[in-house]
Amino acid sequence: MDLKRFVWSVLMVTEKNMRIYYYKGSVVIFGLLFPFIMFLTFFIGRDLDLVLFFPGFLGMMLFFSASSTGPLITPWEKREKTYERLVSLPVVIESIILGDILSGAVFGFVITTLVWLAGSFLLHLSLTNPAALVLALLLGSLAFAALGTLLSSPATDTPSNIMMFSNLVRLPLIFVSGIFIPLNKLGDWAWTNLLSPLTYLVDLFHTAITGDGVYSPVIDSAILIVVIIIFASGAKLIQQHNLHNGR
Repeated sequence: MDLKRFVWSVLMVTEKNMRIYYYKGSVVIFGLLFPFIMFLTFFIGRDLDLVLFFPGFLGMMLFFSASSTGPLITPWEKREKTYERLVSLPVVIESIILGDILSGAVFGFVITTLVWLAGSFLLHLSLTNPAALVLALLLGSLAFAALGTLLSSPATDTPSNIMMFSNLVRLPLIFVSGIFIPLNKLGDWAWTNLLSPLTYLVDLFHTAITGDGVYSPVIDSAILIVVIIIFASGAKLIQQHNLHNGR
């Protein structure tokens, strides 16, 4: 497949996903409502500095919104028997995976940008590092959209099973990522944050908004790029294996 047709196929898969899946109930609940409710539950009734925790809220919003469409797409299409038809078209597996990732990334990027604009207006926030904000939005959207695509790759045609599995993976990550407790205040437990890719996204948002990031923006960005490659490659390997075995 030549480059022009490959790019066209990726964009067509992305556009198809955006039209069909952005309005599904699970995407709205887990991509929009859930992070809002979780953060409000943590914040309301406590004497906390909202500005201090706003980078963590942005990270959680981007994490859930970008990874909410991926777990729905593949099992839904396998159930409706449209996945096989898509594969039979002049579309390679890489086009499908990249299209799934891009559709999740666009959703996460747009939603989180709107939340940032609203928050900066209401809280009178100013940026200390605009480049770090752009990197956080771009790399975070791609990284966690790739995670969503990876989570949807197991051979099943039941979306509810994948959504349950994805939440078993996603929920623990938010508690070891400096969202509810800033990284520079974790003390002896700081090592646990190294296990979560969300840590580096939240750290980038802290660098961009408050200027108190723990790690260098170069380190945060490099790790997120590695995470994107690992998640996307894992999704490709699993889906290729499933196709080879007729699943």
